[in-house]
Amino acid sequence: MTPDETFSRYVRLSLIGFVFVFIYYLIADIYLPVTPQARVYHPVVQISPQINGRVVKVLVSNNQQVKAGDVLFSIDQGPYTLALEQAELMLDDAKLQNKRLDTNVKAIEANTSAAKAKQHEQKLLKNRGEQLYQNNSISEQALESIRANFEASRANEAALTAQLAEAVLARGESGEHNLAIRHAANKLAQAELNLSYTQVRSLSDGVVTNLQLLEGAYALAGNPLLAIVAKKADLVADFREKSLLNMKPGSLARVVFDSRPGEVYNAKIMTFEAGVSNGQLSANGMLSITETSNRWVRDAQRQRIHLKLINDDELITNMPSGSRATVQLLPESIIGQWFGAAQIRFISWLHYIY
Repeated sequence: MTPDETFSRYVRLSLIGFVFVFIYYLIADIYLPVTPQARVYHPVVQISPQINGRVVKVLVSNNQQVKAGDVLFSIDQGPYTLALEQAELMLDDAKLQNKRLDTNVKAIEANTSAAKAKQHEQKLLKNRGEQLYQNNSISEQALESIRANFEASRANEAALTAQLAEAVLARGESGEHNLAIRHAANKLAQAELNLSYTQVRSLSDGVVTNLQLLEGAYALAGNPLLAIVAKKADLVADFREKSLLNMKPGSLARVVFDSRPGEVYNAKIMTFEAGVSNGQLSANGMLSITETSNRWVRDAQRQRIHLKLINDDELITNMPSGSRATVQLLPESIIGQWFGAAQIRFISWLHYIY
């Protein structure tokens, strides 16, 4: 065989190999999709105090493991202890004031009862005086004096009744339902709550990160001072739209992590995300923004899916947030699953190199 014939054979074999690989790529892209765009994400909880105050003690350090309820740092309790004592005094004062009002109500009730008795007495005297006047036993001037005394007793009884009603209204309900006591108790509860906020605690298990805090710093309510990377983890992968054509929640997958070359893990699709940020429309009253690119071949849009490892869910919990992975989706056919498993196994070996 001449050198030209040998070269021609190599060219033909190369073309055949290229065509075979190209056809395999087209088929695999639809039925055996794989993507290196996969990551492990952990929710990050920003920790900020709910009150203002001077930081007196920092109890954690960067990259320290913490559990829910652990104290992260403390704020000076002095002002909030005084506020609590003031609220307790206000509650005691409200109770004392209610006792004074109770005594006042009882005193007015006694005066009202005496006034009613006095009015009844004056009424009897008035009736008797009118009879005596008809019998010419007393003068008209004496009768008018008796009538004036009766009207005065009736006015006094009406005034005391009004005072009693006003005193009862000022007293309000009795016991814990009293408005003044409820106000004071509410301020006491708020003071106790503010005092508890001086101990800033972790709300979940995780790892402390981005700690930018020293003792003596002044903390502002709502201003994040550190973050906690939660133990809860989520495995996501971004695929081109057409690659997800034959996939659905529950479809099987294989996962290879960059940090664990040569190891392949079983997984399944849990959910498909509703969309991407480029597809978000804001109701801001502005006109729509149209695409201005005139490229015939445009970049493929990727969609995100969420996966769950089968029998190895705790593995990603201990991985750092942002850990890279490669995801191979498997079709329902046995042959397709065999090819997919072989493909991801080959990729896992390549991770020893790159």
